[in-house]
Amino acid sequence: MLDLHCHILPGIDDGAADWETSLKMARAAADDGITGIVATPHHANGRYDNEAASVRALTAELNERLREEGIPVTVYSGQEIRVHRDFLSSLESGRLLTVADTRYILIEMPASEVPKDMYELVYELRLLGMRPIIAHPERNAGIVRVPRQLRELVEAGAYAQVTSHSLLGAFGRGIEKAAWSLCRQGLIHFVANDAHHPVQRGFRLNEAYKQIGATFGEEWASMYKRNARMLLHDEEVQSGELPVAGTAASGWQRIRRWFGHRH
Repeated sequence: MLDLHCHILPGIDDGAADWETSLKMARAAADDGITGIVATPHHANGRYDNEAASVRALTAELNERLREEGIPVTVYSGQEIRVHRDFLSSLESGRLLTVADTRYILIEMPASEVPKDMYELVYELRLLGMRPIIAHPERNAGIVRVPRQLRELVEAGAYAQVTSHSLLGAFGRGIEKAAWSLCRQGLIHFVANDAHHPVQRGFRLNEAYKQIGATFGEEWASMYKRNARMLLHDEEVQSGELPVAGTAASGWQRIRRWFGHRH
């Protein structure tokens, strides 16, 4: 499994505090069945600035330490980039990283609302050939109040990533309900841990996939897993939407229809 959102690099944000913690996180990830992790330290969020060169250097050193320790996990470079005024100019100047050197780029909105220029940013990124992923929209108060805002962003060309902990109730019942609702509406394309620590906010990706399979069916969980693999190969991913109750189509026909939407 690939975890595309993780704060595993040491000492640069609110994730791993040191190399020992980074290695513990990698071991915990391996125990959860994860073989690839995208390191996504916070960037430009008003508290942390982690530009591309420093993230790449730390990622390379972490991979060397993982090899020395025999931990079967590969770490890829990335950032969790807060929406900010200089986003596009920072991208052009090389200060921003995409997810594992693909055309996908992980974007964080403020927790309280959807920024007014978010739709324009998605549009501009798509014109540049980029594939913006919105991190944990279920934890954005504006989207929780008006889920249509996420639908409009997805229709504009964005993708969305839900957090495993949200699906499993770790952030409270309201966020849990919002997370499942967004999945059900076909507005979520990826599941990731957003892990910050080996134990607290750790790795529950396998557990989340099992819960998705139990709730929506194994085909749905397989779609999310497949999307992660497709992302790593820089391929277009899929989304699904539950059918209206009472439709007469067969199970496989419904699955093909749910998964048929592509950007």
